[in-house]
Amino acid sequence: MANVPESGPLADSPGPRSHPDSPGHAAKIVEIFTDGACSPNPGPGGWGAVLKYGRHRREIYGGEPATTNNRMEIMAAIRGLESLTRPSKVHMYTDSQYLRRGVTEWLPQWRHNGWQTKEKKPIKNADLWKRLDSAARGHQAQWFWLKGHAGHPENERADELACRGAEEAAAQAADNDWGPGASDIYGSLLSQATDEPAERDPSQERA
Repeated sequence: MANVPESGPLADSPGPRSHPDSPGHAAKIVEIFTDGACSPNPGPGGWGAVLKYGRHRREIYGGEPATTNNRMEIMAAIRGLESLTRPSKVHMYTDSQYLRRGVTEWLPQWRHNGWQTKEKKPIKNADLWKRLDSAARGHQAQWFWLKGHAGHPENERADELACRGAEEAAAQAADNDWGPGASDIYGSLLSQATDEPAERDPSQERA
């Protein structure tokens, strides 16, 4: 996992005001830019997040040997929020409509209905949606959609970090570095994930 020096909610000391050119320009607002990657999908995947607080910046990333793009999009947001050390005002930026719509439109109803769809079936990626719901508690978070691969510096950097995480996860899987029985576990995880599209409309899982 990559890190750079941090401050304010990214550590234990107060940070300065946001830069005037920042998309979330306001006093004491943390900006988190997230992205996920998975190639092939399902397959080895990675997540990346860029956290900004005024002039302070932190970059984090990671990966999993067998996952899906949707799961990595959610994980990027989870890990970004979990990196904060105190309740904060947060602007979350993602190029995934699956993530943004899921958290802003459907998650409250999923929670209310016991993490089930309107057909009373478990929602996809319920484990991560629950974790994201928990990670967001205590923060005042607003969610924004950014068009991917459109030249936004932080979005592009988050994509680079996610791809790095996916590459490292793929290398670990190829080298069998993640423990005994890896091939069987890998195949099982991929089998479980094969019915998940790259960018599913959360409304299809409306509770």
